Amino acid sequence: MSTNSSNAETLADYVASQDTLVQEAAEALPHQFSHCTYPLGHLRQAVYLCLTCPEARGICSACSIACHTDHEQVELFPKRNFRCDCPTEAIGHPCLLHTTAEPVNELNWYGQNFQALFCRCKRPYDAATENETMIQCLACEDWFHESCCNLREPPSSEDLPPENKDHGPNGDAVSKASNDLPPALIGPEDYDSFVCSGCVLKIPILQRYAGTRGCFIVVRDLPTSPWKILPDIHTDNHESLKVSSVPESSIHSNKRALSPTGVDGSTVKRARLLPIPSPSDAGCVAPIPNRTAQKIFADLTSSIDPSPALSTGDVFLTDGFRERWCRCTSCILELEAHPYLLNEEETYEPPEDPDSALSLDELGMRALSRLPRERAIDGIHAFNAMKDDLVQYLRPFAQQGKVVNETDVRNFFDGLLEEKRASREHQS
Repeated sequence: MSTNSSNAETLADYVASQDTLVQEAAEALPHQFSHCTYPLGHLRQAVYLCLTCPEARGICSACSIACHTDHEQVELFPKRNFRCDCPTEAIGHPCLLHTTAEPVNELNWYGQNFQALFCRCKRPYDAATENETMIQCLACEDWFHESCCNLREPPSSEDLPPENKDHGPNGDAVSKASNDLPPALIGPEDYDSFVCSGCVLKIPILQRYAGTRGCFIVVRDLPTSPWKILPDIHTDNHESLKVSSVPESSIHSNKRALSPTGVDGSTVKRARLLPIPSPSDAGCVAPIPNRTAQKIFADLTSSIDPSPALSTGDVFLTDGFRERWCRCTSCILELEAHPYLLNEEETYEPPEDPDSALSLDELGMRALSRLPRERAIDGIHAFNAMKDDLVQYLRPFAQQGKVVNETDVRNFFDGLLEEKRASREHQS
């Protein structure tokens, strides 16, 4: 194969790689991020924590991109009843999308996630090093490691290949990817939703159902005994078990149903709403409480010696759990106090971006067409001048039969930036 052919293929590969990146970006971010969600009030939406800003507050998807572009951020994923803090007086960094200064959001709730801490182990989340599967609690919407829920043993440094034996701030080894470990005691295909023990202890009806059909709890007989599931997951086969949202290490959300269009053109992720029977006065049909589970909750709430040695008290609800609740007058009152136990919630999503499928060339031409005529002409002249400089820069490569690689292209544009910077300094 000739050198010129290799050169042509290298350039073609580079251009193709850029097109692929544009396509991947469009698939990952198909929405418009031009409007802050503050005017929409409190709603369930994806929330981001800006680590660069000193205030421990949450910002919406649009502000995370438009206002905090070059800031370090942590995605906290959906939080219910949350209003964007970006345009409020709580954050010093100005909001570029909602320029009117707004009062502090007094109704927002800020848990430990807003300190970049997660799970009962209170460990920071680092997407680059955290490889263990994490589960979001349906109630508090915090995230928990499978090992912290006793679904598997905590990964040790021996589980890691030598090149991945990094250590966190407390000296703990970073977990090996869950996919490379033995299967979890309860797999993601075995349950629909998870509720952490801290929330279960605040919701009596969950304590009553724990350890009964379709409401698993992980326990052991003695501190030295192996963990097991109540009831036995292999005999509790009353239905097909499905998973709704158990994110892997990258932590993503599942079950994206078709949604109606909002007032501002945005969409809301609307899950299937189940028919709720009317409250019954015929008597409670909730299952008989599991004695083992009840003793565990009594021990966990003991003011003398609360210990999670025999169980953390987390519950795992199987698919269709919202249809199985008793709806007697007493039970329905408890359920209505926690609406997410009755119906899946709506989650706001920004409106789709009609330009997301366009190429860089098409986006450039569209942006150029929206400029005033004089500025558009100046832009065309600048583009042509850059093109002439690029041709002149690449001519020696063609004459010498050298391959143009990514570093060469970057050097060219770095040179343009340096010339522009020097020109500005000379003018000043």
